[in-house]
This record gives sequence, C-alpha cells and structure tokens, in this order.
Amino acid sequence: MNSISQAVQAPTAQLGDLVHLVGPKDKNFIIKLTQGEQLHTHVGLIKHDDLVGCTWGSKIISHIGKVFTLLPPALDDILREVPRKTQILYPKDIGYILVSMGISPGAHVVEAGTGSGAFTIALAHAVGPQGHVTTFERRQDFQAAAIANLKRVGLEDRVTFKLQDIDDGFGMTAIQSIFLDLPNPEMYIPQVRAAMMPGGFFGSILPTTNQVSLLISALDKHAFSFIEVSEIMHRYYKPIAARLRPVDRMVAHTGYLIFARPVDQIDYSQDPSTAPGENSL
Repeated sequence: MNSISQAVQAPTAQLGDLVHLVGPKDKNFIIKLTQGEQLHTHVGLIKHDDLVGCTWGSKIISHIGKVFTLLPPALDDILREVPRKTQILYPKDIGYILVSMGISPGAHVVEAGTGSGAFTIALAHAVGPQGHVTTFERRQDFQAAAIANLKRVGLEDRVTFKLQDIDDGFGMTAIQSIFLDLPNPEMYIPQVRAAMMPGGFFGSILPTTNQVSLLISALDKHAFSFIEVSEIMHRYYKPIAARLRPVDRMVAHTGYLIFARPVDQIDYSQDPSTAPGENSL
C-alpha cells in the first residue's frame, strides 16, 4: 500500500505515512513520518515520533509554542509542495487531463518530459497498483529529482524512468495514452503516431498559441482527429460568509491543453466515391 493511501485510510498517523502540517499563516509542510527524524521550520521544531498515533485533524505544538494542524494530504497538497527544478503542471490542468485521456486504474500511460515529476506522481496515483507509467526525460538532473519525488510519496514502483530523447521513438507499440510535456511536441508526432493504438488518447500542454498552431498542423498531417484545444481558469473565493468575494489574485493562464485521437487512415484513391465531399455531414 502506498503512503498516500495509508494516510487516508488510517484513523491516526503512523510511521511511513505522509502527513500534511499546516502552520501559522497557512505555511504548509508535507513530510514522511520517519523514526527519529525532526521537522525544522521558522516557527519551531516538531519531532516525527511525537506525531505517531495522533488523530488526523489534531493540533500539534512546536517547541516554541506555535500551532500546527495535522492532516492527511490530498494529492493536490502533494503536487503543490513537490520540490521542483522545472515548472510543473497545475492541479487544475492535471484533473482535466486525467479525465479527458481516460486515465484510470490499470492503465499504461506514456509521458515524455518528466521534469520534476509532479505530473508523473498524478499519473502513478491514477493508474493504481495494477497500472504503470513510463516516462521519458533527456536530462539526468531532472530525472534524478523526479525519482526522488516519486520515492518520497511511495509511488516509484509504478513508474519506469527512461533517460532518453524520443527522437527514435518510444520502443513500444499499441500504447493507449501518450502525453507530451515538451516545448516542441509537433516534432515528435510521427513517433507518437507509430507508437499509439488507433483510437488511443494523445495529450499535450503548451504556453503559447503559435506553438499550439504548429501542433495542430502536425496532428492533421498524421491522421489525428477529434482535436480539442482548451484553457482552464480557476478562481478562489474568500470563505467569509459576511463578505464572500473572489480573492485578489488568480492563477489564470497556465497553458493550452491539446487533445486528439489517432484514427485509421483511409486511402480514398481506391474508391473516390467514398471521399468526403462538400455536402458531407
């Protein structure tokens, strides 16, 4: 059982669990309870051993009297606190990607552009113990950081890490789902097309419209259909009953999400009468 699941199911915190400590001014700390370890913060020290057996939701006092709340971490909490060397995907985008690409328990998903591994964590969590994630990264320092992040949450056994570019393809066929988190995904659509099963799920994220246009052209060229481009906004509100209103700051544009499905190519030259015409629906 992985650390995320343990934290949710156990009535009290136990050694090996991931715990979420919310301190003064909503300062967040996510740690894995390890015997003899200590959490050092600017508002005091907390011993891991003192948290073992504590009920979720209880108040924890640091050595200088500051109050923390002990909570089981949600996946959202974990992703936001991932140590990073690169920009990561935001939970608002990750959730839509997972449902749009049919990523569920037992799935095998391929990712290119591991980065710091935040999305890899989300994928590994979504596919469950019976599924698997294969992720490609060409920079060794990024991959090392991602491996450390997956180990921190106990999901590394669900992931195969490939230290290589995808110029020469993925080394696999009939892949159901491929996601590219790369600045130039249009360059790799032939490799994606060769690796995917017909009707599978392709996804990508890009920061600018000109990059999206290049990707759409490549998808059209290589017989992808059902192309979708979207952008997700997420706005928080101040939870004060007497003056409920939006917060002053908002994370608006984080990227354009692009989805498509590879379909069978039809050779209309064999029977021109079947080619789509102007009056086709």
